[in-house]
Amino acid sequence: MKNLTVYYDTPKQGILPAFFSECLDITDPVFTFDRFMEEIDLRKYLSKLPAHKLGRIRYNPVNMLKTVLFGFMDEGCISLRKLEDNCKVNIRYKYLMDGKRPSYRTFGYFINTVLMNQAESLFYEITQEIITKEHVDLDHLYIDGSKFEANANKYSWVWKKGTEKSRFRLYTKISALLEEINGMLGCSGLKVEINSEYAPEYLELILSKLHEIWSLDEEKFVHGKGHHKSPEQRNYEKLKMYLQKIKEYGEKLSICGENRNSYSKTDHSATFMRIKRDYMGNDQLLPAYNVQVGIADEYIAVLDVNQYRSDMDCFVPLLEKFYEHHGIYPKYPVADAGYGSFNNYLYCSKHGMEACMKFPMFFKETTNKKYHEDPFRAVNFKTTVDGALLCPNGKKFKFVYRKNIQGNQYGRQEEIYECEDCSGCPYAERCKKTPHNRRISLNRELTKVHAEVIGRLTDTRGFLLRRNRAIQAEGTFGVMKNDREYDRIVRRGMDSVKMEVFLVSIGFNLYKYHRKQQAHMDMAA
Repeated sequence: MKNLTVYYDTPKQGILPAFFSECLDITDPVFTFDRFMEEIDLRKYLSKLPAHKLGRIRYNPVNMLKTVLFGFMDEGCISLRKLEDNCKVNIRYKYLMDGKRPSYRTFGYFINTVLMNQAESLFYEITQEIITKEHVDLDHLYIDGSKFEANANKYSWVWKKGTEKSRFRLYTKISALLEEINGMLGCSGLKVEINSEYAPEYLELILSKLHEIWSLDEEKFVHGKGHHKSPEQRNYEKLKMYLQKIKEYGEKLSICGENRNSYSKTDHSATFMRIKRDYMGNDQLLPAYNVQVGIADEYIAVLDVNQYRSDMDCFVPLLEKFYEHHGIYPKYPVADAGYGSFNNYLYCSKHGMEACMKFPMFFKETTNKKYHEDPFRAVNFKTTVDGALLCPNGKKFKFVYRKNIQGNQYGRQEEIYECEDCSGCPYAERCKKTPHNRRISLNRELTKVHAEVIGRLTDTRGFLLRRNRAIQAEGTFGVMKNDREYDRIVRRGMDSVKMEVFLVSIGFNLYKYHRKQQAHMDMAA
């Protein structure tokens, strides 16, 4: 039988060429990345590295930074162990690291030392370079937000309202306890003042006085089954326990702050938000961060990470960041109805921007003719010669008072009017819901703004702006979450989360830049 065994004398390590670059195609993304990074001064971001004095010679920090950034460009969000493995087996990473193979611990130390507080500056410098090279249009900014699940236990919530209720219930228990203590102090002529609320410092003062008056020795306190506590020990320990609970509630409310209603015990920076979990739109209450982006010509021009559940509160901080880093405001900020508040419209008007944000009732106003022309809506009421409002039954509305608009930052007010007489009105069932005379609130300035927005967004240009926002802004999150598989925050703490999101966004912009360069080359060919 013929021997089919074939022997090869050439060793496998001799197959590769002398240079890693010879193994890669000229259009490889690592070459696009390397050429781009050569025009960025990366050394200024390496100033926080400690001076090297002893031990092994450190890896080239510029190569390390390039490798980290290329990892986020190549993978979307890359793990440290994947970086280590790629430096061992992937020619692109070998090319960037000159054949060196740092461990995942080395990459982790480098990222936490160099990029912790500099990722944002690096993002905007790289973005500005892309904007210059690609002649990006900054007049049109497409805004959207998405909630990313935090790296926290989903059953670790702390609710602000629940904490406040528990604290007030505890105040009641403390008052009852202090009344009992006053009964015990009656013979001494001393009395503890009872209040509706109690500060920790006040309770600490009471404890110190009781310790002195009753001559308590905590080392002699009895505990456990079969021991009888004295009234002094029992009340002293109970008050001390209440003091600890008061401090605990105060700490929780301090972590929550003024603008949040909840936080997670395992990541204090994360807020519980409704997140869509499947394609049917079913949601779940999970700890998350609200990531806001402003897209210009498919690039992320501005980025912000917030703890707010509502997008309305994120609009102004995002545009302020845009102005801070680009020196201008966009001419047309385009967003969905989640951003259409009176404050945001006034902010746009104040800074010379044409507001292109829908408001919550935009769809009904533009497509539902029955709703738009409803004669029982206050905005559709007829007016007399002297400006008085008339209901469909011909009754006048008299002015009652003015009140500040809730949450308004510009001092605007709305007017409250009441019908002079609704008795016997044939339209009462359709016009009002209460047995009293109908009251309406009018904000004529907001009504005027809504009319301007409708006119701006329903013409041809407005239609194109809305369509582009859906493509560019929502499409950006679609690529990040589905194509590049980044749908959950890995790190904990606001500083670490911001660094992570900025690195992912740097990778996205570089990825988009390479794709466009490839498209230009294909068109030229």
